[in-house]
Amino acid sequence: MNGQTLVHSPVGGKLMTGPFQVLLAVTGIGAIVALYRFFLGIGAVSSLNDGYPWGIWIAFDVVVGTAIGCGGYAVALLVYILNRGKYHPLVRPAILTSLLGYGFAVLAVTIDLGRFWSLWKVTIFFWRWTHSPQLEVALCVAAYNLVLLVELSPALFEKWRSSPSTSLRAWSERGLRFVDRGLVWILALGILLPTMHQSSLGTMMLLPGPRMHPLWFTPWLPLLFLWNCIVIGYAVVVLEASFSAAVFGRRRETAMLTSLSRVAAWVALCWVAFRLVEVAVAGKLPLVASATGSAFLAEVLLAAAGAAILLSQERRARPMWQVRAAILLLLAGALFRVNTYMVAFSPGPNWFYFPALPELLITFGIVAFEVVLYIVAVKTLPILGGAAPAAAQRER
Repeated sequence: MNGQTLVHSPVGGKLMTGPFQVLLAVTGIGAIVALYRFFLGIGAVSSLNDGYPWGIWIAFDVVVGTAIGCGGYAVALLVYILNRGKYHPLVRPAILTSLLGYGFAVLAVTIDLGRFWSLWKVTIFFWRWTHSPQLEVALCVAAYNLVLLVELSPALFEKWRSSPSTSLRAWSERGLRFVDRGLVWILALGILLPTMHQSSLGTMMLLPGPRMHPLWFTPWLPLLFLWNCIVIGYAVVVLEASFSAAVFGRRRETAMLTSLSRVAAWVALCWVAFRLVEVAVAGKLPLVASATGSAFLAEVLLAAAGAAILLSQERRARPMWQVRAAILLLLAGALFRVNTYMVAFSPGPNWFYFPALPELLITFGIVAFEVVLYIVAVKTLPILGGAAPAAAQRER
């Protein structure tokens, strides 16, 4: 890409560190509670009811989780559509993050479904649900997981290429040739599928109609969700690159992240402006002063604060401010999605939902397991770019 020769290498080092064992423990607790849910039913572990058919497992684990997994989508838009090849070193780590985010969204959906054993019917008997936007989301998410696996497969093939096994080396060469020949179609699907299902996540919350708060009930909701996932994707890429450089001792791509942060700032600022103008034109500004309006203000102000930091050239060039701004943008994007799916939705005065402790434990377990797999992947596969300095050779 633009004449660059990209070198990815495993981080290496000790795997069973103290923090890694803590993550495994949290994962184990979440897994035990999930098993309890599968054996005794969803009612035994959750506060879901007829008024609130979905809660934190959908609003956070799926709706926010897939947006966090849009780092690969956001970077692919820059690299392959807008031809910004200088961002190419960020692609492989972003794809790994995307695969983990989407993979665990599927896991969360499986846990959330009352009749999870019938999930396979969605892809086989899809014509039964052609009237539902949930079908499009389900099919696209499943297909996108396969696309991400193919996109990340060169990391595994490159590892096999140095294997002492002749058969593995042969498989790696065939696999790399296959991915290289199909790259155009893989990238096309990698752009198309998130565009479809991220907008459909917004479409789904148009269905409740009058049960939605007016500040979030807008025909522009599909566009806002798609736009919002790009902002979150950029923020996640910055955070992933920054933390992996700090934790694993890799070279930090400060100049590249500075440039990427400028893009994220303008995308976020335009999202804030559109959100405010839409509310003003629809005559809904007085509702901002209500109790629920404070949630609207929080998501808008967090996004505006993150964009304001990154619009400053001096602060944008400093790693500390890059991370702070990315955290603000991530929180703003996540809050918008949680607000839309939980705060803005009101089935009636007699219904109430707040996540039960087992629900939270399962969510914590899913997040911890995602981090565990990320650490295993970057330590054993050529995911991260840049030569590791000597400090990276310490056991971690």
